Amino acid sequence: LTNVAAYLPLGLLAVFALHPLQKGVRAALISIAGCAALSTLMEAVQTYLPSRVPSNLDLLTNITGAAIGAATGMLLAPSFVDQGRFHLLGKRWFRHDSSRAMILLALWPLAQIYPQSWLFGHGQVLPGISVWLSAWLSEPIDLGALLMHSIHLHITHIWHYWLLETIITASGLTGALLALLCLLRRSAPRTMLTGCLLALAIGVKSLACALFFTPENAFVWLTPGAFGGLLIGVLMVAGLSFAPAIVQRRLSAFSLLLCLMMVNLTPANHYFIVTLQAWSQGKFLNFNGTAQFFALCWPFVALYFLLQRLHHPASSESGNND
Repeated sequence: LTNVAAYLPLGLLAVFALHPLQKGVRAALISIAGCAALSTLMEAVQTYLPSRVPSNLDLLTNITGAAIGAATGMLLAPSFVDQGRFHLLGKRWFRHDSSRAMILLALWPLAQIYPQSWLFGHGQVLPGISVWLSAWLSEPIDLGALLMHSIHLHITHIWHYWLLETIITASGLTGALLALLCLLRRSAPRTMLTGCLLALAIGVKSLACALFFTPENAFVWLTPGAFGGLLIGVLMVAGLSFAPAIVQRRLSAFSLLLCLMMVNLTPANHYFIVTLQAWSQGKFLNFNGTAQFFALCWPFVALYFLLQRLHHPASSESGNND
């Protein structure tokens, strides 16, 4: 199922990319052949990796996913590519200079793949830096604990963790969805688009937990703190959905900064550490490094985009007061 889901969009996008040079069945066959060649190459390379075993079943499911995607693309290409519906929807719903930001927001659900202590708590860099410094200086260093001690922040009860998790989840959710809202025109279906982005992120998170751990742990992330953060975040986004774009952008940047600060100050979640011991890396997905890169870097790139727009408000808001 994972292999089919991974190669389905590849086959679909390959058909769209071939259009209009190749159309119909020919485009679908070229797409399937290209995906099959890529999958065969990947399986062949795995023979040289001691931790991986090539599988004919993986090859077959990859080609099946590509074939489903190519067939879907063959059916959708006439209306969505020839008639330009993607382009028309983009012009109708999104502001004129939001293409790069849309790519960034499309990566937010992928940032949920890598297992993390907190729901939507991306950018946790201090633990990694602490490990590097400890190895370099040959003595244990915990930068998060040092910062907590300097601001006299102490966590002694379970409800402290729940409160911090609520703040992290709510601020991470609010920051991402407000970043989407500030790109939308007034005529766009805001509720549907933000709901789809949130549902996709939660779906990816649940699927990743089920694959990395066990199916019973698909919703291990839904703790009391995460549930409260989801409710608060949704209410905040709903209340700000029709605020001016510049206000949404500023609040999005503030929310992501708050989330980054809390994620890096909060000590490790011991329950998460116990759950992480059951993680079989590479058993289902072989891109753990890429997934971790997304989880660490996404909020910093998003903040760069948001702060850059704040310094150039005229170019981002001009012509969009509709």
